[in-house]
Amino acid sequence: MSEYRDSSSNNFLTLISGAFIGAAGLAWWLISEADKRKEEKKQKAMMYSSRIQDGSEAIETNEKIKDIEGDKLEQKVEELNSAIADVRRQLEELGQ
Repeated sequence: MSEYRDSSSNNFLTLISGAFIGAAGLAWWLISEADKRKEEKKQKAMMYSSRIQDGSEAIETNEKIKDIEGDKLEQKVEELNSAIADVRRQLEELGQ
């Protein structure tokens, strides 16, 4: 009978140890994944800031504008101007 109790207590200790090791492994994995994501965000931010500094983003915008030709460009400018006027009107109404 004492052998049965020793066996069940050993099984219980093994179960508790396994659960603890599993929880520690899961915690380590979650932390490492969070660090990876944080590093990726940092790298993307650095890439974006370098594009702003060297002006390549402005060059891309100019290339997009060149793709829009003649009448389309004038139409886009008119749409933007009317949108700006609408926003100004809304802001003036909010200010009164």
